[in-house]
Amino acid sequence: MTTPPVPPPGCPAHGSGQRISLDTPEFAANPHAYYRYMHQLGPTAPVTIAPGVEATLVTDYNAALELLQDPTTFRKDARRWRALNEGLIRPDSPVLPLLAYRPNCMFTDGAEHVRLRQAITESFARVSNSRLSRIVNQAAQFLINQFSARGSADLLRDYAQQLPLYVFNELFGCPAEIGDRVLFGISGMFDGVNAEQASQVLLQAVGELVALKRVHPGEDITSYLMQHPAQLTDEELAHTLVLLLGAGGEPEGNLIGNAFYTMLTVEEYARNGQFDKALDDTLWRNAPMSNYAPHYPVSDTDVAGDKVRAGELVLVSFGAANTALADQGADTRGHLAWSAGPHACPSKEPARLIALTGLEALFNALPDVELAVPADSLAWRPGPFNRALASLPVRFGAVTPRPAAAPEPTAASPRHQAHPPLAPTPTPTPAEPQATGKPARWSSFVRWLTGQ
Repeated sequence: MTTPPVPPPGCPAHGSGQRISLDTPEFAANPHAYYRYMHQLGPTAPVTIAPGVEATLVTDYNAALELLQDPTTFRKDARRWRALNEGLIRPDSPVLPLLAYRPNCMFTDGAEHVRLRQAITESFARVSNSRLSRIVNQAAQFLINQFSARGSADLLRDYAQQLPLYVFNELFGCPAEIGDRVLFGISGMFDGVNAEQASQVLLQAVGELVALKRVHPGEDITSYLMQHPAQLTDEELAHTLVLLLGAGGEPEGNLIGNAFYTMLTVEEYARNGQFDKALDDTLWRNAPMSNYAPHYPVSDTDVAGDKVRAGELVLVSFGAANTALADQGADTRGHLAWSAGPHACPSKEPARLIALTGLEALFNALPDVELAVPADSLAWRPGPFNRALASLPVRFGAVTPRPAAAPEPTAASPRHQAHPPLAPTPTPTPAEPQATGKPARWSSFVRWLTGQ
């Protein structure tokens, strides 16, 4: 007699037949227990990702790979989303900014997708690995100098979350006054805090960047995108920048943070400096975007035998798909953390280089770094899409900052700045995140780079 699967403690599916909620602290604390439970249900599982937002989550590796490689049956254009078209999704839903249609390669299909994606891949190809490594190392040294003399730090807040934002703003030729709002917008979208408004702030900021680069092009990816034969419109450029800066900020920061977690909890990796292996282990077991890749069936169909309806939101659980194979001892790069098929991450090689360079820079500067708290006491941030630590406190032997360090920035890091108020009041709007009179860290970093 087969024993029926038992949901993890705290799971709302306990005896109720309810959908499994992916946006709860319980799921964030132990997603792997949920994934094991979901695997027993079949290749898919019914989930909610926010209040009133339902989806089918593909958890089986082979089923996920087959879906990702079938753009004929499963489309990316969110204008096909039936629940949204029927008015069932609140316009202020915290997940909407990451799911609603945008004219960029993530939410388009066919020839339009190829055109927009090609502009990205060929623009990134113009940035050499040596140039990218130099930018990462320069940003890493700036950040390390801010805390190296203390002998302690929160590697997530003080380093992992900020490093890719600085790097990408430099790569995209983003001035400080625009970069501050880019950081504010990205943070709000992924945190789900005033997400709709944060999305508007981000879009306005990149729109200004597009307008600036139309007049003053440079040796940066924004200008390369403009010069590409695909001839992106200003609207396409703005939403492509939202995609790239968004993906290059929060998920990349979480990848670096999760990789530090792996390095600090697997003694072999830290002892032998196995950064590549630690990064692959992280992508297998704690992928920064663990449940995403929204798709919409063009007609009623099935996923490995499980029925799905036309226009239904179907997500892929990279976390669940990878976990099943990782538990079997898979040690290749066959994980799905970068997605797969025609919509696989178009900039995964730069993203990998940024993460590896950031890891090496930190461990080279602070070779005795170790966790300051037990690993099992670390908290993971709730969220349906991301796998992200809330903090990563460490300690190490204090090191004198290198002479080139900038003065200590006077503002909190972007994630910890106070969110401007929503209501119409005399206080500044979110489009003015520096209204406190204190410069954001990106402004400080730009001044250091330019010697101002």
